[in-house]
Order: sequence, then structure tokens, then C-alpha cells
Amino acid sequence: MKAASPHFGALSGLRFTGGRTGFTAVADTGFWLTGAVERDDAGRPVGVAGLAMTGITGRDGVPFAGKWFADAEGIAIAGDTVLVSFERAHRIVRYRRRADGVLVWQEAAHPPVPAHELRRNRGFEGIAIGAPRGALAGALVGVSEHSLDAVGNIMAFVAPEEGEAFEFSVRKSGGFYITDVDTLPDGDLIVLERRFNVRDGVAMRLRRIDDADIREGATVDGPTLLEADLRYQIDNMEGLAITADPDGVPRLTIVSDDNHSLLQRSLLIEFRLVGPDVSPRPAAADG
Repeated sequence: MKAASPHFGALSGLRFTGGRTGFTAVADTGFWLTGAVERDDAGRPVGVAGLAMTGITGRDGVPFAGKWFADAEGIAIAGDTVLVSFERAHRIVRYRRRADGVLVWQEAAHPPVPAHELRRNRGFEGIAIGAPRGALAGALVGVSEHSLDAVGNIMAFVAPEEGEAFEFSVRKSGGFYITDVDTLPDGDLIVLERRFNVRDGVAMRLRRIDDADIREGATVDGPTLLEADLRYQIDNMEGLAITADPDGVPRLTIVSDDNHSLLQRSLLIEFRLVGPDVSPRPAAADG
């Protein structure tokens, strides 16, 4: 994806707002990005149209100034409510989408984990709303990039619609850092991860976490769905959004953060998650 504006890029979080077409994204330079994915008759992405970027604002309605306050990383949407997680100045901010589409600041709160445990640039990269049919229905789920618990696993939390928030952990493995999270229609979490080192370059991984395993104090893990390095068409993959195709098959849309570097790209890639383990769960029988 390319655009004429020098502000375009640095995409860190993405959610669809109109089926598999309209989307709202955040850039870690402090911008909202809205637009629509153009698709062919088979549903495959062929372009992006109607792009617009506006500054993410604070309580005073003024765009955040400086990386310390503007480092938006994760986004979750429930109706007219849009939640954004920020690193460095760690917080989760609630916005309300007005009828004209403008997003207005409502309130901010610290993630429900010990503040002293959050690394400056390794905070809550991924947030999601629990799927209606899942064990975490309606709850806000947050997973940090690389803030670690007492035994070295990745800190996460669940904030239910009612009741107290609690912490859990995602098992750290393979030198990967978590960059986003979203939920499948059945409630399971898909975790997007990134690895970078001088020897191997950049890699990405997708891991599936059973939502029934997530409870207070638990350390969860799950199977790897995909792992890819620079032998494939990837970059610094940071944003994940999950939708469902008309046939019920989950579609995973992933975008990259180009860091405004001439050596990187803003990519949008998609996968359909097929197989017997991802068939929609049957509805409960009446009575």
C-alpha cells in the first residue's frame, strides 16, 4: 500500500467496521487511518480506496504531540465505542464515534496490571473484544508485546463487562514478541507475533489460544498456525483483524508497520483459516 502523504505508514492496529470492506486503523505516529479494501469477485483484496488520515486526539480535542503520548498500538471496536491502547505513556483510551464519523475522546485508564511491570516500549500492543459465542464474550482482552511476568512469560489481562479484571500470561517462545491479537468467531484468540534479529532478519508467527484456557493466573499456549520469514512476502507485521466470509470461514487480515523506512513496506495480506477445527460451532439446542 502506498499513498502520497508523508504521514502514511507506521500502521500498528486494524479493525473492520463494514463487513470485510470498511476499516479503521491506528498508526503509532498518532494517526487514525480510515478507508475501504477493494475486493474481486472471490473476495481477495485488490486495492485500498478512500484513505483518510486524521490525528488521534486527547481530552482537549487536540492531536497528541510527540511519540511519548502518540504511540498508538492496538485497536478494538464495539458498536460506536473505539478503544486504543498506547505504549510508553501506557493507557487504554475510549473514544466514541459520532454520527459524522469523528472519533471523540471519552476517558482513559491504565491497563489493569502492575504499572511497574510494563516496559517502556513493550506495552499492550494488542487488544480485542471477546466474541459473543466465546468464553470471554464482551470482555476486553489485552496482550502485551514483551512485558513479562515473574517467570518470564508475556503479561496479559481480561476486563469483563461485569466483575473484576484479572491477569493471565501467554507463554513466550522462539524469541517472538506479540504485536496484535483478535478473536475468532468461536472465541479463540489468534496472536500475531514478530521476531527480529540480525542473523535471521524479520519473521512473523500466528498462534491460536483456546479461550476456555484463559483464567486468572493461567499461562496459556497454543498451536502455531503459520510461521514465515523473509523468504516470503512479509515485513514488520503488526496489525491483525479477523472477519468471517459468507461461508463462515474466518479471514485473517494482517498489516505491516513500515516505520517510515525506505527499506520497508506497508503490506496488507490475508489468509482464510480453513479446516475441521475452525468450522463454526453449532448453536445450542433449544431448551
